[in-house]
Amino acid sequence: GGAPGLERGRAGAASPGPGSSCPLPTGAEEPGMEAEAQELPLGCGGGGGSPAAGRSPEGEERREPPQASVSNGGDEDSGRELVELKVIWNKNKYDVKFSLDSTGAELKQKIHSLTGLPPAMQKVMFKGLLPEEKTLREIKVTNGAKIMVVGSTINDVLAVNTPKEAAQQEVKAEENKKEPLCRQKQHRKVLDKGKPDDVMPSVKGVQERLPTVPLSGMYNKSGGKVRLTFKLEQDQLWIGTKERTEKLPMGSIKNVVSEPIEGHEDYHMMAFQLGPTEASYYWVYWVPTQYVDAIKDTVLGKWQYF
Repeated sequence: GGAPGLERGRAGAASPGPGSSCPLPTGAEEPGMEAEAQELPLGCGGGGGSPAAGRSPEGEERREPPQASVSNGGDEDSGRELVELKVIWNKNKYDVKFSLDSTGAELKQKIHSLTGLPPAMQKVMFKGLLPEEKTLREIKVTNGAKIMVVGSTINDVLAVNTPKEAAQQEVKAEENKKEPLCRQKQHRKVLDKGKPDDVMPSVKGVQERLPTVPLSGMYNKSGGKVRLTFKLEQDQLWIGTKERTEKLPMGSIKNVVSEPIEGHEDYHMMAFQLGPTEASYYWVYWVPTQYVDAIKDTVLGKWQYF
């Protein structure tokens, strides 16, 4: 007598349910009943008014906005998210929109199209030297970022094949024009003081990278002690004396000339041209010969590979 009552109890429990038009599987009163009841209307085709069926269209609507944002994500990934940059080279400023997912090497190609500077001759600075293999996103370039470019002018590229030839050409030009610089009166008065006691040692016949410490133990044209510090991350040359330190942007230095000192060919006298004419030369004496090419390359923005 108890079993039919149980059957009726089951049917009675099931009849008010949302998917009553569909047959219920046995065991629907067990803990999984709700989940199964929600699935039923999808399989039955009816029950359009059931809460479970109502959830399904809503679910589709909810899925649409993420799809839209996914397509935006795709735009970023395919390199369409742009960042506005200010590229500064040789006192020229260029406003550039460039993809955040482009690499430093691709930015150099863009700079080449703007300035005519071959990528190999560019020194591109953003919080230090710009890595070629990383993307702008990876190095955290943001809108309005300033990108400093140092590089040889086209004339330099045409006139000079290698830094060594450049040094030889400059020396020859000076020799043809007039007597060697070190014999001129203004230079003699400094050179006649002799080699400074704390001069840095020189190495003949070798070209070396710039040392990590400042170049020190040299004289300027008034015979005072001078040191040169190359702040590559700021793209500046610091010329320090006892009284003060001049912080010069590399891009503001128009030229660098040098000549071996007679009788002491392992040292050079060197001038940095800070203005439009030779009158603006800042002279430094007793520069060790192994650093001469590296100084020129660093200041004038030529790459030197070792």
